[in-house]
Amino acid sequence: MYESNGEKYFVVDAHIALWDARPENQRNIHGKQFIDCFYDYHRNLSPASELWSYEQYLYYADRLMKDLFTDGYVDHAIFQPAYLGEFYHRGFGQTEEAWALTQAHPDKLTYNHSYDPRNGEQGLDQLHLDAERFGLKGIKLYTAEWHGDSRGYKLTDPWSVKYLEACRSLGIKNIHVHKGPTIRPLDRDAFDVADVDGVASDFTDLNFVVEHVGLPRLEDFCWIATQEPNVYGGLAVAIPFMHTRPRYFAQIIGELLYWIGEDRILFSSDYALWTPKWLVETFVDFQIPEDMQPEYSAITTDQRKKILGLNAAALYDIPVPAHLQVQAAPDEVPVASPAPDLRVPVA
Repeated sequence: MYESNGEKYFVVDAHIALWDARPENQRNIHGKQFIDCFYDYHRNLSPASELWSYEQYLYYADRLMKDLFTDGYVDHAIFQPAYLGEFYHRGFGQTEEAWALTQAHPDKLTYNHSYDPRNGEQGLDQLHLDAERFGLKGIKLYTAEWHGDSRGYKLTDPWSVKYLEACRSLGIKNIHVHKGPTIRPLDRDAFDVADVDGVASDFTDLNFVVEHVGLPRLEDFCWIATQEPNVYGGLAVAIPFMHTRPRYFAQIIGELLYWIGEDRILFSSDYALWTPKWLVETFVDFQIPEDMQPEYSAITTDQRKKILGLNAAALYDIPVPAHLQVQAAPDEVPVASPAPDLRVPVA
């Protein structure tokens, strides 16, 4: 929990990872390219006081619990692994270590797994086994991941649709999809957010969390999400711009609040790209500049509370103490977000 100026915030970090990018796990030059690109994001968007050494960044299992829960104000965190088997011998995200931590701290951690629909029937069988083993409520997809000669897939591909049908039948309701900045050597177009539109329409009983809010395609994401009430935006990668480009982040959060509203935005540190402590502190104090407020309204305390934790808690049935909930006004009746509300006059 984080407390500031008399307000208390329940914090759910909806996107964390435990990776191993040490040289002995790198399968080829692409493994080094990938982690080097990660480190550049970390180095260029973090305050100087929060910088890690490159060596520490390659593997950090010994400090994860302290960074998140002792120092970082996080009440609950959700693993969102990426496999990247073409680049790393044992994969990038470390399943067994992350699962062991989740088993040791079930009140603090949720483990989401990953799949690749290009694995066909064998992968479907494995998804059923993984769902049973991990008790999956969510899955993390990396549509730009390489697989043999393939350099990406679309959510609307026939095999992808079969896997989403399996998720539906297995009770895996939260589909997290990396749709954001490219990471070397992956291809930018393979992260295009456009394919979210079709599956969100076809699978209205699943929630599609677009990680990184589609950057640099924020406008495309917003026009899709305003029409699809089961599409959410994860702030990983977007939120550290509070530090280096505060007006840019003001535009991002302003657009998100305008188009999709406060109930479908999730706080994500993308740990260990960044640590949650400074992000939580900065976000609670962040405000859209006054000269931008005629277009984007000021961020309210209740909006911050929903974004920092209450929205993700609702998606994952994470219990929140009553005193940390947002209390509706007496005359306020909660309603589902309307769709679509395109916010522009129609001729």
